[in-house]
Amino acid sequence: MTITVLIADDQAMVRTGFRMILSAEPDIEVVGEAVDGVQAVALARDIAPDVVLMDLRMPRMDGLTALRRISGPKVVVVTTFDDDEHVREALRHGASGFVLKTSGAALLVEAIRAAASGEALVSPAITVRLLRQLAGRRPEPRDMPLSRRELDVVLLVARGRTNAEVAHALHVTVGTVKTHLAAVQAKLGARNRVEIAAWAWESGLLDAEG
Repeated sequence: MTITVLIADDQAMVRTGFRMILSAEPDIEVVGEAVDGVQAVALARDIAPDVVLMDLRMPRMDGLTALRRISGPKVVVVTTFDDDEHVREALRHGASGFVLKTSGAALLVEAIRAAASGEALVSPAITVRLLRQLAGRRPEPRDMPLSRRELDVVLLVARGRTNAEVAHALHVTVGTVKTHLAAVQAKLGARNRVEIAAWAWESGLLDAEG
């Protein structure tokens, strides 16, 4: 199955670089490029790609506003460290992944594949730098809606672990991890694992030491 991707970035060199990286993958096809958020929203509607690779800082309409207006395609945000506040906001609006522009080709490709399969990938550096900033109060036991095993899964997801890594750590199957995550999403009203991770950090379930 081929994953179709729309690249949204106002810098031509960045778009070209992303296209070269993605076009080298046999299961990924770049089907369009947008130079700003307005065009990204329009092309996402007209082309209906599987994944939109979205820069946050673009003219006319920024990536965060575009993210809110895109329904259907998964959105992977590409960012830099000085976008912290925008990335935290994007967490709350259903982004399916975050990749630093300096992360390299392998992580970029992995994030797109994860998004297309209904999962999400967050650059480890972003997980540590951004999600820990969401740490808030530690909820009382009565506030905890999750079972002990669901919580074990959530804590690993909040550290940026993949389903396979969670399964290995807990000595269960990947299918079992997916079942737990589906239950967690239903209980929390979360749209994806990124929102689950944000909930864990905001709830104070992970200490700031990472």
